[in-house]
Amino acid sequence: MKFAVLALDYDGTIATEGVLDCDVKAAIKEARANGIVVVIVTGRILSELIEVAGNLDFVDAVVAENGAVLALANGQPRLTGQAPTQSFLEELKRRKIDFKLGQRIVEANADTALAVLDSIRTLELPLAILFNQGRLMVLPQSVSKGTGLRRALNSLRLSGHNAIGIGNAENDHDLLAECEIGVAVSWGSPRLQAEADEVIHGDGPKAVASYIRQAMQRPRLPPGRTSRHQITLGTAHDGSPVAAAAHGRNVLIVGEPLSGKSFVAGLTCEEMILQGYSVCVVDPEGDYSELESLPGVVVLGHERRPPDLPDVDRALRHFDMSVVIDLSQVGLGEKIEYLKVLLPMLASLRRRTGLPHQIVLDEAHYFLQETDIKKLLDMELGAYVIVTYRPSDLHPDVRSAVEVVIAKRLTDAHEVRTLQAMARDKKVEATAISMLSSLLSNEAVIAAQETHGSLLRFTLETRLTSHVRHRGKYLDVEVESGHEFVFTEHGTPVAQPARSLRQFASALYEIPSSVAGDHARRGDLSRWIAGVFYDHRLASDIQNLEQDSRTRRIADVRGAIASLVLDRYGSPA
Repeated sequence: MKFAVLALDYDGTIATEGVLDCDVKAAIKEARANGIVVVIVTGRILSELIEVAGNLDFVDAVVAENGAVLALANGQPRLTGQAPTQSFLEELKRRKIDFKLGQRIVEANADTALAVLDSIRTLELPLAILFNQGRLMVLPQSVSKGTGLRRALNSLRLSGHNAIGIGNAENDHDLLAECEIGVAVSWGSPRLQAEADEVIHGDGPKAVASYIRQAMQRPRLPPGRTSRHQITLGTAHDGSPVAAAAHGRNVLIVGEPLSGKSFVAGLTCEEMILQGYSVCVVDPEGDYSELESLPGVVVLGHERRPPDLPDVDRALRHFDMSVVIDLSQVGLGEKIEYLKVLLPMLASLRRRTGLPHQIVLDEAHYFLQETDIKKLLDMELGAYVIVTYRPSDLHPDVRSAVEVVIAKRLTDAHEVRTLQAMARDKKVEATAISMLSSLLSNEAVIAAQETHGSLLRFTLETRLTSHVRHRGKYLDVEVESGHEFVFTEHGTPVAQPARSLRQFASALYEIPSSVAGDHARRGDLSRWIAGVFYDHRLASDIQNLEQDSRTRRIADVRGAIASLVLDRYGSPA
C-alpha cells in the first residue's frame, strides 16, 4: 500500500529539549514536496509547541495535548472532550500538586500520580491518567494520540492505513497502533520498541531524518509485522486460528470451478472492509453484491453497460468507501475491453491518493494474460487479490509477484504443477496434489510467510454476508461421494440420493410428504445445506420451515423448501 501519511511525535523523537532538529525539518519539507502529508502528534500544549517550534506551517496538521486539540493549516483549533472542571483544579491546588493547564489537558509530575488518581476518584470524574516519561497527563476518557490522529486524517480525507507513525515514549502506543506501520526510536521506551513494527537505530533525531528519506524512496509501505492488522480466515485442525497479514500483499486465490473461490475472496473482503480498508472488487459474475450490506460499500453496475469511470473514481476518493464493480450483465469481450481501461485508472488513482488499499480481481485469467501486464497492474505497490481457476494462464510477472496463496479444491494436474513451480518448495511439491484434491467444501489451504512456505489446511470462517450464487450455476454441481442427501423412511431409502441442489429440490416433489416431514422435524434438511454447501442463509430459511413443520403450522414443507432452493440459485421454482 502507498505511503501517504507521516505522523511524528515531537519531544524526544524529532526534537531535543524542545528544539526541532533542523535535519528532520528539512526531511519533512522533502516529504511534503513528494505528496506525503505530515502530522505532528504531541502531548504538548499547542501554545507551548509554537513557542519552541515556531510557526507550524512546516507541517499539514498538529495534534496537541495528546489528542485533545487538532490544529489544521487553516482555521481555529478543534477541541475534543470537556475542559477540566474547576472543582478538579481546586482539589489539585488543595493537595498542593503543581500542574500545568492546557485547553483540555492537566499535566503534572509522574510522582503525584496516586494523589491525582485519588482526586479523580473522589470527585467521580470521567478522566484518565497517561504517563509520558517523568510526567503524567490527565485527559478526558477515550482521548489519545491515536484518536487525535484519526480525527486529523478524517478531516484531511486520509487513512491511517497509508500512514507511518514514529514515537519514543509510553504515550505513543496509540499513535503507532493507529498507523499501518508503527515505528519506535531506539533511544526511547523499550516497551514501545517491543510493540513497534520497526525500530530506528541511532542516538537522536537525525536518525529519524534518515529514516524519512529512506521511506520516501519506496512508494510502498514497508512490510511491518505479520501479527498486526490481520484478517481471520478460519481454524486449523488443531483448533488454532488461521490468519494472514492484511498489509498490502499480493494474494492468489485458486481452485477449480465452483469450488468456493469467490466465497474465500468475499471472506477476505469482509475482513478488510470491517478493519477500515478501502477495497475495490472487480466482479465479473455478480458474486459480491451482498457486500453492500457492510458499512461504506457501494455496488456500481447491475446494468448492461459498465459503470462510468468518473463514478468509480469519485467513490474511491473516500478513504472509508469500498466499491464493487458489477459486470455480470456485460458480455465477455466488453468486460475485457473495459478492464483494459479500468485497471490502469485504478493504478493511477492509487499512486496519487493511496486508495483503494486492496484491489480484488475475480476470474482474473480472462484479462491478466496481456503481454505488457505493467500497463494494467501496478506491481510495485501490489495489494491485489487475484482469483482464478487457471493460474497457468496468468502472466508470469503476476505469478512471480504473488506473496500469499489460498487454495480451494484443485484436481487439474497442470494447474497444481503451476502452483508447485510458484512455491519452489519441495515440501509443497510432495503434499500439494493429495491435499488439494481432498479438500472439503468448507476447507482451504494457505501458503504464506505465516506458514513458513508450507501448506496449512484449515476450515473456513463463516461469512457475515451471504455468498451470492448466480444464474443456477451451482444447482447442478454434484457433491463428493458420501455427502449426498438420502431421503429415507424408517432407515430405507425412498428415492435416488440427491447429489446436487437440483436433484434435492426435484426429489422433494417426488417423495411422500410424511418422509419430508420426518426429515424436517429432525432438522436434516437445513443441516445438509449448511454442512455440505456452506450456505448458512439458505440453511437458516429452511430451518424456519422445519420449525413450522414441528409446530404443525405447515403440513407439507416439500414445495416451500424446494422453492427456497430454486429461488436462491436463480432458477424459476
